[in-house]
Order: sequence, then structure tokens, then C-alpha cells
Amino acid sequence: MELAIYNIKGEDTGRKAQLNDAVFAIDANEHSVYLDVKQYLANQRQGTHKSKERSEVSGSTRKLHKQKGGGGARIGDINSPLLVGGGRVFGPRPRDYRFKLNKKVKQLARRSAWTCKVQDGQVKVVENFTFEAPKTKDFINFAKNLEAEGKKLLVILADNNKNVYLSARNVPGACIMRASDVNTYAIMKSNAIVLTEGGLEVINNL
Repeated sequence: MELAIYNIKGEDTGRKAQLNDAVFAIDANEHSVYLDVKQYLANQRQGTHKSKERSEVSGSTRKLHKQKGGGGARIGDINSPLLVGGGRVFGPRPRDYRFKLNKKVKQLARRSAWTCKVQDGQVKVVENFTFEAPKTKDFINFAKNLEAEGKKLLVILADNNKNVYLSARNVPGACIMRASDVNTYAIMKSNAIVLTEGGLEVINNL
């Protein structure tokens, strides 16, 4: 598969970028994408939630009235979950939400995500670029030239570039990533993806 290569002014350079069909043109597996995104979101959770159960709430353990002979229902202490001010039944406890996912499932998920984005026409390839200084205005013009202004833009570079990162940091919805760090969640979340030639080379070989 081939895509046109643009410069940062949004002009077609006349050259074509070669996309690896094993990454960008597979039979997409939606379930693997679901699992990978689910794992990413689960890993973000702190899991520090806690509520007090009946043994932990502040309250007397005195039995409210005797078991038999009063005519009413059986009842224990004021901490019963059935009463106002009682403990919670099976409330959340601190726990780790992380779960394991096989490497090949994650790889399939990434490739499926790339395939979907290319098929939807949301991927563009640009020449390797940098900014002379960190300027948000430069990045906004760059996004405008590539018809990605106001979109959730993901720019993928071959390596860290401080000026590009700082220029994009204050732009809502924009995200700068190294090609080796790209995950399924980041791909699926964005609706405009710009790959540099160097970044594409890395992803073609993943």
C-alpha cells in the first residue's frame, strides 16, 4: 500500500511512502482491539477506593432488641447494612485492576487499529520535520496545513523532538509520540494521524 508524502505546508511532494501490508492492511480483529484498550484503561486506574463495611463503621454492637417475643423482625446491631447509618454490603476494596494480555494479541490489536485508520483515510505521511523554536503557533499552522485543525491529532516521530513536543503541548487534543511508544488506545482515540517518514519506517518493522 502507498500513501502520498506531504511537507509541513501540506503540499504533496510527489513522492510515495510504502506501507507494510502486514501492519496496515490485515484482516482487522475488533476483539483484540477491545481487549488492548480495556487493558490500557484498567492499568490507568489507581484502585484506591474503599468503603466501610459493617465491622468498620462507627457504631455500637449492642443488639437493638431481643431475638424472640417482641413481635418484630429479628435484628442485630445498628451497623446492619439494612439500617440508615449502617455499613455497606460488599463495598469496593483497594485492588489492582491490571491484567495480563499476550504479546501477540497486543501486536494484532495495534495492527488492526492501524488498518482501520488507514481504511478510514485518517493517516497522512509527512517529511521528517522539526521547528526552530518551541512555538505553539507553528504547530497550529502545521495542523491547519494538514487539515487536522480541531481534531484529535496524533503526530508520530521517529525519536524525541523537544521543540515539536513543546509546540504541541498547549494544543487541545494534540499528542506527540515516538513510533516505538505507540499503543492501540492512542491510535483509536485520535481521528487524524500524522506519521513522519522516520516514524513510518519504525512502525513498518514492528
